[in-house]
Amino acid sequence: MKLCKDALKNRKEWENAGFTLPKYDIDEMRKQTAETPEWVHLGAGNIFRAFICKKAQMLLDSGDAKTGIIAVEGFDYDIVTKIYKPFDELCAAVTLKVDGSTDQDIIASVANSLILDPETEADWAELQRIFTAPTLKMVSFTITEKGYSLLDRSGAIAAPVAQDMKEGAGKPVSYLGKVTALLYARYKAGELPVAMVSMDNCSHNGELLEKAITAFAKAWVENGKAEEGFLDYVTKSGKVSFPWSMIDKITPRPDASVQKSLEDRGLEGIAPIITSRNTYIAPYVNAEEAEYLVIEDKFPNGRPALDKVGIYFTDRETVNKTEKMKVGTCLNPIHTALAIYGCLLGHEHICDETQDAQLMKLAKELAMTEGMPAVVDPGILSPVAFATEVLEKRLPNPFMPDTPQRIVTDTSQKLPVRFGETIKTYIARDDLNVDDLNLIPLVFAGWCRYLMGINDEGGAMELSSDPLLAELTPVFENVKLGEACDVHALLAPVFSNARIFGVDLYEVGIAKKAEEYFEQLIAGPGAVRQTLVKVLG
Repeated sequence: MKLCKDALKNRKEWENAGFTLPKYDIDEMRKQTAETPEWVHLGAGNIFRAFICKKAQMLLDSGDAKTGIIAVEGFDYDIVTKIYKPFDELCAAVTLKVDGSTDQDIIASVANSLILDPETEADWAELQRIFTAPTLKMVSFTITEKGYSLLDRSGAIAAPVAQDMKEGAGKPVSYLGKVTALLYARYKAGELPVAMVSMDNCSHNGELLEKAITAFAKAWVENGKAEEGFLDYVTKSGKVSFPWSMIDKITPRPDASVQKSLEDRGLEGIAPIITSRNTYIAPYVNAEEAEYLVIEDKFPNGRPALDKVGIYFTDRETVNKTEKMKVGTCLNPIHTALAIYGCLLGHEHICDETQDAQLMKLAKELAMTEGMPAVVDPGILSPVAFATEVLEKRLPNPFMPDTPQRIVTDTSQKLPVRFGETIKTYIARDDLNVDDLNLIPLVFAGWCRYLMGINDEGGAMELSSDPLLAELTPVFENVKLGEACDVHALLAPVFSNARIFGVDLYEVGIAKKAEEYFEQLIAGPGAVRQTLVKVLG
């Protein structure tokens, strides 16, 4: 069996092999989507296909939607040309359950895939047509947290962004410059309403997107490259909204065991590829069963009926509470801590780490003891129940092939939110004492130990990608296990950097403890394990 639209006509063959197929007419859905587009999504990666596309398919199956999603990729064009187009926009989505069973769904809710680039003229023209359609309700995003930054590594405006701000919407080169150009086309088509919905796993995601788009709009108006009303359209008219959201679903890179299981069912030609932008992607996607998406209900042109398929719609305050609950305590800090120490200790999968007594105690106490006092209960989800599910069901799932090496990617961009916000809460509240934080400094020290690129046995360890690697790894290149060094002088430039941690660790009183932990972690081969045993028992 081949993953293509024509092959799905033999439904019985697919169903006998254990696949669930779309219940709707794919051709009719694509026709209606082209005529009356309602939903564009930017960032066509794995969580989009495993979660968002599957929810859209549920609406199509039930008849609560007639149109699909237009998937747009603005970073890695190979995703469109080598994964979407060759497989007729289809995807095999495999759900990996805790009990060892799996679901195999053929997802067809992507009506079309396009490249976000004026140089790809046909796609750009189609995007301009879609963005000027009165029917367009939502433009959603999963472009990762760093996708919203307009700055380069030095903290200055990135060159492509500066170019776009100067030259306007004619032929933009930066990611969000291109998005703003399309929004400007919508403005000129009659100030049409639309919701710009970030679904990325980061704090105040809607605000990040809004600030970036507003920066472009303001620059274009000031530079005479856009009508003055465009800025008001983005910021004051009520016609463009930037809802906040909280998303949660662990979606690891495509796993070889999942590929084999699909091939054993008869699916052919589904081997993963590594793109020119170093994306590891396949015609299939694997993900855990648990999933959460909470969105601020602010849609000036209406929205898909996603509330019928388990998506929460609520007010901004509740979204903010659920996001802080997850990102600041109940999942993401646990993941980061396990990723750092899992790499140092040579673990290959997150599920393996749940059999490590010290690491699980670190994870549990980080969430339940240090993090939970800083959490405000959002009401729609219980923080304790959420964290318990993470610790007892989601992370131990042996059929989830997630790795510490994947999760440790871009840690420098994650620390301010995953830990910095908890520190700020401890400082702000009279009933909490920052001196009681012992494990957050242990995580910071562990990350610095990780940046040495040496595992606990003393062997070389490949570091995962991070935008600050080039800046930070030279700090640790001369540190040797078992050799004395001036730890304070070494770490002061790092721990005082509020851009990395969200706070200056010296000013808030955490740095000294983290320095002491780091000194213990570099005492020699095996010192990482010895430190964990000493601190956690």
